[in-house]
Amino acid sequence: MVDKKILEINKALSNSTRLAILKWLKDPEANFPPHKDLGHFNDGVCGQYIQDKSGLSQPTISHYLSGMQKAGLLITTRHGKWTYFKRNEEVIKEYLDTIYHKL
Repeated sequence: MVDKKILEINKALSNSTRLAILKWLKDPEANFPPHKDLGHFNDGVCGQYIQDKSGLSQPTISHYLSGMQKAGLLITTRHGKWTYFKRNEEVIKEYLDTIYHKL
């Protein structure tokens, strides 16, 4: 992983709410209700549920999720008007391995 990517991820994680979102998404069944139309978490968690749990405004949570996606921490899937978010475990593992071996 290149240093630029590490810095981008560090920036995305430098906020307690964004860090909480990653923790919540690690165990979506324990932290969110299943979406009424899908009933499962295969594609992640509906952005509206993340906003509701965070208590933040839609523009703020959208900005946070967008930054996390840009950093590669989240994978998005679209179903109609709903966007679902899940952790990108491959990138998270690579980031942690890189940090462990570089520091």
